[in-house]
Amino acid sequence: MWMAFAILSAVFAALTSILAKVGIENVNSNLATAIRTVVVVVMAWVIVFITHAQSGLSEISRKSWVFLILSGLATGASWLCYYKALQSGDVSKVVPIDKMSVVITLILAFVFLREKFTAKSLVGCILITAGTLIMAL
Repeated sequence: MWMAFAILSAVFAALTSILAKVGIENVNSNLATAIRTVVVVVMAWVIVFITHAQSGLSEISRKSWVFLILSGLATGASWLCYYKALQSGDVSKVVPIDKMSVVITLILAFVFLREKFTAKSLVGCILITAGTLIMAL
């Protein structure tokens, strides 16, 4: 099931880039990010209440709160930078560079989460980096 959700995530992320590029025309990128964020917040809370997941709020540990908040701050910073880049750059160049997050994530997962970094991971990282450079230049 995770694969289906991962594919849907990629499709929606692609739509996000195209829709955002059209939507930010003549709009301050920070304002556009704030609007997008409000929509995401409302949508997420609607899903929480539809699935009756709100009861889990009291069960969240202090550690989880800290890391979820830090993750939210990182997401916000990412979105602000992404929209600024989209506003002045071509989607076909901004998106591949943004997707370098895959390589950075694999490295960080190896360093901080002690996940395996295999020869296959290394080859994949090299190919992603090479592809990004080819598309962005």
